[in-house]
Amino acid sequence: MILTVKDVLNFNFLENARVRTGKEVLADRYVQWVSAIEMPVENFVRKNEVVLSTAIGCGHDLELLKAYVQDIIESEASALMIALGRHIYDIPKEVIELAEKEEFIIVEIPWEVRFSDIIERVMNRLNDLHNLERKKSERVQQELLKLILNDYDLNKISNFIQRQLGCPIVITDKAGMIIGKSNQSQKSMIESWNQYIQQGLIPCRKEEYILEHDPMIRKIQNMYLNQQSVLQLPVLQASGDAQGYLYVLLPHNITYETFLNDFRVNVLEHSVTTIALWLTRKNAIEETKVRLRSDFVQELAKGEFYSWDQAVSRAKLLGYNLHLPYICIVGFPENLDLLFQKRKKEYDSYLHWLDHMIRYIEEEIYYAAQSLKRSIMMTSQGEKLLIFLEIEQNENPSNFLDLVERRLRNLLPEVVISWGIGQYHETGMGFKGSYDHANIALNIGRRKYGAGYRLMYEETRVDRLLLHIAQTPEIKSIILSTIEPLIQYDSQRRMDLIGTFSTYNQCKGNVSQTARVLNLHRQSLLYRLRKIESLTGLSLINPDDLFLLDLSIKAWKIGLSEEE
Repeated sequence: MILTVKDVLNFNFLENARVRTGKEVLADRYVQWVSAIEMPVENFVRKNEVVLSTAIGCGHDLELLKAYVQDIIESEASALMIALGRHIYDIPKEVIELAEKEEFIIVEIPWEVRFSDIIERVMNRLNDLHNLERKKSERVQQELLKLILNDYDLNKISNFIQRQLGCPIVITDKAGMIIGKSNQSQKSMIESWNQYIQQGLIPCRKEEYILEHDPMIRKIQNMYLNQQSVLQLPVLQASGDAQGYLYVLLPHNITYETFLNDFRVNVLEHSVTTIALWLTRKNAIEETKVRLRSDFVQELAKGEFYSWDQAVSRAKLLGYNLHLPYICIVGFPENLDLLFQKRKKEYDSYLHWLDHMIRYIEEEIYYAAQSLKRSIMMTSQGEKLLIFLEIEQNENPSNFLDLVERRLRNLLPEVVISWGIGQYHETGMGFKGSYDHANIALNIGRRKYGAGYRLMYEETRVDRLLLHIAQTPEIKSIILSTIEPLIQYDSQRRMDLIGTFSTYNQCKGNVSQTARVLNLHRQSLLYRLRKIESLTGLSLINPDDLFLLDLSIKAWKIGLSEEE
């Protein structure tokens, strides 16, 4: 509901008013304000304002009058009403021609008509219209709240908003992905939506907003997609960050200036508030589910359930099926702290960045499981990822991890993850055992082979045996006394005698092959081998000495090095 210049001229006390220019646009010029203003105009006239004037100070000077009228036209006023009879008796034809050229409305009113009567009547009508629109917008707000309380989805909310605005609606998440749309949304626009996202057009990141005094309108961005005007409104969180967007697809024959009247602005404000409540509730539910699932997986891994029936019952409530065969996989991103140093300007703290990265990695892990049509239960413990993956007996989980790492290489190429894989178990309370074994495999793999290695528990039998043997105090003392001279020498000279011996032993004592593998000159290798013998007091041609040195180095690599 709007007030036009034509409506104003229908007031009974303006029956003798004479429209000099702009007769054909009387019904198209909206009236939002009314005031009496003389020279100078400056910034006192607002858009869609009816200006009342006696032309005092310029009525007898043609150039001043033309400049005065030109200023009012440029202020985008709705009309100029001039009272004839004292300062001006007739509007010059030059002024008439100027107004006709600009399609601007000039009205002559008798001197007897009081400006105060016009202002009072216009303001009363505007107030009545505003009250009607306020009541109507309040009803819209109540209906939107009912939709929330009745748990309607975003598509139905979009349809309701569309009926109020008369334009198709699209609701997206903060990345621009559609999460709700009205039935009349253009098919061509929806089909091209993902393309607009990839091109960076949606969501619009430019700081270009509609310049208006209304704070609500100033949040709106007007963009053009395939030559169609689209309004973007942020759906804000309590923190002020956008958690989604509301898009209004304007028809080709409507501009945002004519579309954004008071009622529609109110509807848009109520709509984004409603969508924010809907998303907040949904996010709270999802976060609660994630937390409950995370707690459940951790309890499952630690064996904290009293009975199998209790675990199955909890799993069913969370959407898990414990009757499937699972294997535990534990992952550890090795270099997140280093990557944070490169990007810390973009985040508040390391914990904030770590949470963001872990969630990102988890999304890729979920995607890999969905691609292979496997059930998955997952959580994180600090930087460590804990996964229970559905798997068949004798099936190798490498296909799953290959898919995860392939996607991470494309999206996060610098992240290095070490993996430990537990033992397969069909059903029952074997989750804790598989988790413990996955942790052992992860720790041995990281110590023995370094970052980024993937090790299965079945491949750690020799290492576990060595660890068990090395825990005996006497044997531990022998191992450390044997390898300590090499550790100290490597630390001081950085010659890597320990790595040299390991390669030499793998090459079965073949000096030429060892030199090629280490990319060393033969004489340099022989010098290192003699240095090993002199430091340890052992002979590299004596089988017992070779066994002792090899055992000591392997035990040190998988566990004793960390203790020392």
